[in-house]
Amino acid sequence: MSDICLSISSGGTPRSDNPDYYHGDIAWLRTQEVDYQDIWDTEVHISQRGLADSSAKLIPPDCVIVAMYGASAGRVAINRVSLSTNQACCNLQVNPEIANFRFVYHWLSHEYAALLALREGAQPNLSGAKIRAYPIPLPTLSEQDRIVSILDNFDALVNDISVGLPAELAARRKQYEYYRDRLLTFKEAA
Repeated sequence: MSDICLSISSGGTPRSDNPDYYHGDIAWLRTQEVDYQDIWDTEVHISQRGLADSSAKLIPPDCVIVAMYGASAGRVAINRVSLSTNQACCNLQVNPEIANFRFVYHWLSHEYAALLALREGAQPNLSGAKIRAYPIPLPTLSEQDRIVSILDNFDALVNDISVGLPAELAARRKQYEYYRDRLLTFKEAA
């Protein structure tokens, strides 16, 4: 991952005992909100002072965010707006000249079980170092774009039919997973 990113960072948490740090206009993402989706807003917001007086930092839109701690470890999301995150999020700002950020998102979604196997510690967590070192196959950008187009279309189909059609939803999820796994399986280079 480190070879395809402009930056990799984690966030921070302003002190909760200072009310001046919260209820501002800066979206602040916590890992429980990282759940295979685009993030347009967050449940909690911090103030400019909360941002300045903590290790929280703003990340630009279209970063791939990987939850590192707790029950959501290994889950991914994409921020569609500039926001800040807590320290349990690993934020990947993908270099668009090397990789399509949505390809990286789909790849990491596909790799969920493998990411979970990398957890360590008394409370099993992922580390930023493990995510930085995580391998990713890189077909050409045009091939990445083709794969993203197919997977995004399946994802939209699944989400558009989710009301009242649970059997169809289950079938489309299986179809998405099948194509995702087929499209993201690469032969190792000799």
